[in-house]
Amino acid sequence: MSHDHDDRPQLTPAQAEAALNPPPGRNGGDLVIETLQGLGATTVFGLPGQHALGMFDALRRSSLTYVGLRVENNAGFAADAYGRITGEVAPLLLSTGPGALTSLAALQEAAAASAPVLAVSSQIPTAGLGGGRHGYLHELRDQQASFRDIVKSVHTVRTPSQIPSAIAAAWESALTAPHGPVWVEIPQDVLLAETVLPVVSALDATPREVYPRPELTLVAAHLLSHAERPAIIAGGGVVRSDATGKLRALAEKINAPVVTTFGGKGAFPWEHPLSLRSWLEDRHTTDFLEDADILLVVGSGLGELSSNYHTFAPRGRVVQIEADAGKLESNHPALGIHSDAREALSDLLDTVEPRPDGTAAERVRTVLHAVHDRIAAQDLTLEQQVIASVREALPDTAPSFWDMTILAYWAWSAFDARHPNTMHSAQGAGGLGYAFPAALGAAVADATKPVLAVSGDGGAMYSIAELATARQYDLPVTWLIVDDGGYGILREYMTGAFGETTATELSRPDFVALAESFGVPGVRTTPESLAADLGKALAAPGPSVVVLPALLKMFEPTHL
Repeated sequence: MSHDHDDRPQLTPAQAEAALNPPPGRNGGDLVIETLQGLGATTVFGLPGQHALGMFDALRRSSLTYVGLRVENNAGFAADAYGRITGEVAPLLLSTGPGALTSLAALQEAAAASAPVLAVSSQIPTAGLGGGRHGYLHELRDQQASFRDIVKSVHTVRTPSQIPSAIAAAWESALTAPHGPVWVEIPQDVLLAETVLPVVSALDATPREVYPRPELTLVAAHLLSHAERPAIIAGGGVVRSDATGKLRALAEKINAPVVTTFGGKGAFPWEHPLSLRSWLEDRHTTDFLEDADILLVVGSGLGELSSNYHTFAPRGRVVQIEADAGKLESNHPALGIHSDAREALSDLLDTVEPRPDGTAAERVRTVLHAVHDRIAAQDLTLEQQVIASVREALPDTAPSFWDMTILAYWAWSAFDARHPNTMHSAQGAGGLGYAFPAALGAAVADATKPVLAVSGDGGAMYSIAELATARQYDLPVTWLIVDDGGYGILREYMTGAFGETTATELSRPDFVALAESFGVPGVRTTPESLAADLGKALAAPGPSVVVLPALLKMFEPTHL
């Protein structure tokens, strides 16, 4: 039996010469950096530490762009956003022990939101591995154990020659649908050891595609073609797989109303006649979806937020397309199709029959009017004014990043993202401090557009150190801080549940003066001047801070 070797990577004569005569003074850290370059990386995020210095010294000898943040968790959030915006792997270089562990919350968000982050961490010297309690600086009995429950895959290196293969395997894992964070760890002595291995050439770590099984596509297409009241829930998987055009074509072909999840903002045009928008935390929307005889769920696991806090109880048949096999039928019985959203929607679009329905758009209008009337019956003019002002100030294609704050909870339901992959929040894992460092990562990915970050004063304090990063790299990020004197949403939750609050009120700085001390221009605004002040800040080059003192309220929940 013969084998075709034509598709194997080949060396040019110059590469062959370099392989036989590698440059002197290289170490294991160079193998890390060369591998990342060989895989196509152009930018890395991180924060140096004693055990990781071999990697960071090698950066000096490379063409990679390094973006250093002030806290590892924030470096992880920046890498997360870079991965979301570009769809490419975002390398994150970390040190051992405390440095590594400080990134955990960011990696949890990347896992929940399917962001392809490749964390490369150092380890204590090889002699100390195995849990022997030798007392090395930063030593953990089993560092991997802290990450194994969070990341998609863990890759261990013990010798220099293992480095390229381990990083390539991690890269492929990060980019295989569903995207996600991965973990590589390399001992300090391996990173520092001089190497005579040749310079790493281009590597192939092409992820395998996840295609739907044809018999499942056939059944799903039959159900949708003959449905009386089909509806679609579009999740983040639609945006990540660049399937928004396929989704729109399918919805129009079968006349199915579409609601987008908070993670799927921008998956379907907001003003489309079939758009139910994103009012998932509204009983009118929930009732409509429950009434569908065939409900197509694409790129969503129908978790807590997407199911109106698990009150959603579909009465019809559910068809669920999901790249994460573990989420198939995890909340509701369904015809589960394990597939990348784009591939499955493409096959469905080719297979379904057109389904005429003159009532779909009218039924959508009825739901949206009911939602509007419910909100209008509450005293929430200020909140709607602030959301409208942000939308007015933000250019259509500019990305925005939202922290876990009341204005973000409004935005999940009420903000028109206008373009796919432009609105992102920390609603995957729900940790504080995401917005500003994530916005910095997005600005690194594309510095031609302004980027907006939105935080409350509580969340802002998690990432205030990154004002130094914004200034150092002159990144075009405008940070809107809504200052209500505490953890506003927790204040509402506690007042509602217990009649009073505990631990929600915060002393905080003068955010404008603090920003200016970092060399970042700041302005204090009002609800009336917000659109103008925010627009001016976004139009100016470099970083800026806009502070809005305001006590915002949430709309009444419908799930209680």
